[in-house]
Amino acid sequence: MLPGGRSVTAFRRSAESLVKLVTSASIPERRLSEAITEHLGRTAHISPSPAESRSWDRSLPVLARDLLDAGLGAVEMLIEYQLPLTSKRADVVLAGVNPRTGRDAYMVVELKQWSQAELYEDDPELVLVEGWPGAPRLHPALQVQGYCDYLADFTEVLDGRDDALIGVAYLHNAADPDVRDLYPAAGDGRARMFSRSRRADFLRFLRDQFAPRPGADAADRLLESTIRPSKRLLALAAQEIKEREQFVLLAEQRLAYELVMHAVERARRAGSKEVVIVTGGPGSGKSVIALSLLGELSRQERAVLHATGSRSFTETLRRVPGRGSSKVKSLFKYFNGFTKARPDDLDVLICDEAHRIRETSQTRYTAAHLRSDRRQVDELIDAARVPVFLLDEHQVVRPGEMGTVSEIRAHARARGVRVQEISLDEQFRCGGSRAYETWVLSLLGLRPGLPEAWTGDDHFTVAATDSPRRLEDLLRSKLDAGYSARMTAGFCWPWSEPRKDDTLVHDVRIGDWTRPWNVKGDRAVGQAPASALWATMDGGFEQVGCVYTAQGFEYDYNGVIIGPDLVARNGRLITVRAASRDPALTRGTDDEEADRLIRNTYKVLLTRGMLGTLLYSADAETQTFLRRLLPAA
Repeated sequence: MLPGGRSVTAFRRSAESLVKLVTSASIPERRLSEAITEHLGRTAHISPSPAESRSWDRSLPVLARDLLDAGLGAVEMLIEYQLPLTSKRADVVLAGVNPRTGRDAYMVVELKQWSQAELYEDDPELVLVEGWPGAPRLHPALQVQGYCDYLADFTEVLDGRDDALIGVAYLHNAADPDVRDLYPAAGDGRARMFSRSRRADFLRFLRDQFAPRPGADAADRLLESTIRPSKRLLALAAQEIKEREQFVLLAEQRLAYELVMHAVERARRAGSKEVVIVTGGPGSGKSVIALSLLGELSRQERAVLHATGSRSFTETLRRVPGRGSSKVKSLFKYFNGFTKARPDDLDVLICDEAHRIRETSQTRYTAAHLRSDRRQVDELIDAARVPVFLLDEHQVVRPGEMGTVSEIRAHARARGVRVQEISLDEQFRCGGSRAYETWVLSLLGLRPGLPEAWTGDDHFTVAATDSPRRLEDLLRSKLDAGYSARMTAGFCWPWSEPRKDDTLVHDVRIGDWTRPWNVKGDRAVGQAPASALWATMDGGFEQVGCVYTAQGFEYDYNGVIIGPDLVARNGRLITVRAASRDPALTRGTDDEEADRLIRNTYKVLLTRGMLGTLLYSADAETQTFLRRLLPAA
């Protein structure tokens, strides 16, 4: 069964017991590193890098001894605390008792081994660190502030308790003169910064936040707290664009946002041009970054537009954040809308879902006198001083889509334009489960090696059902419990027009189970929402979605019906082009490209869920294959 619960990974010790763990070992560092490594490998399937192990050895004992010296040895240390529904881990979350209220108190601590750092080109959001030449990093106070805000948004035990959580960036190897630039931006709100020079202040701060009492109960309550449902991208879009509240951006997301803002300011001051490329897998936050940028740049009265190649995504943005406002609606364009744009007419063009960029902007409807061989990527680069491309190369699902890093980089450099690339190496969809993301890539043959059995992950549930009816029933139970859920399938059944009585044809047929596809057009059919709103509006669960309506969206629980275009033979999945009903695969697409597009289609479908995914195959041999790899639901 699919659970609705929560699970957080952290290596847990009181400060006193951690010091004992270190001092009792003949090789202290090895004892601590091995204990944490063993725990994370068992609970989160994480294999720490040597650099991570060294950072534990050098930083954690410092913090633990500081707690002891402050008389707070009973405070609990939750080490490598995984933020809910993400793969991102905070270095330490301290749990204890507030000395004034007697209530639970928590502190997120980011431990930095930096010995010297300065602001990047006087930007208060970005820093250059000694040993990392030319590579700006996010200000540590902003990093820990983001973690605190995110925890407050997603953790039920912290709901409404602004006084319960605070953050600290602790630069325990740095003296004040070597990080002096960073202090003005550190602020005095939810995030503070301390250096080695200010250790006495740090100890006083710890005593002010925690009483000398055990923090085990507070740690239990945090670790066992219910995770509130994630803020939905589109539910917040209206606030993001019309008001000042922003999405919470974590680590690489915030870094990408700040680097884009820095590039915009640099282009304004110097009259220069710069391309920014942001890459990331499903749910890594690309669209959150895009809307955050759009909201802030709009408030600054910059000339900015948002563009995609996805009709569903663009129309949903126009209808949800743009409801009642023609000005907001006008911010959302399509990639093919810049054929006549004047060079650098915009300050910023945010190209979301940039893997959907096509070779040219012309279609069969383009008038003869307007036809051109000019590449679409060149039109987008030329349109703004700072074009921003956000993409995932594994989501190319249609012939002619060619939005790749190498393509964008080559066209920018051919124009003599500076290129900055940012990778979002964490992903939020799929419960933050790297194990699931890797499993999907192996299953689909998108990475070397054979498909592997699912070994489980505390943060995400995957199972195979024995029928599409069972799949639907389990998902409906989640929908009834207040979660979001949708069913999708490979494009292997016909897709009929609505009947004259305003009902949909049940085209998806497997045995005696039938369901209609989502609506084709821009108007609702009965209780079924328009195509662009299938993933987000009530009524969408009653239809089976295809890749073109699901791409770019997320829901809590995800059901995927694998059609006969992807079947298991001899221990691996192969594609059967003839079984596909997707008209896009019949227009001059060779077999190699069709194979890639079919696999990418299922990559998109399998990575829409945030908490869990159910699978069923219409092919008997493939269903048996899945049952060998997955637990039964």
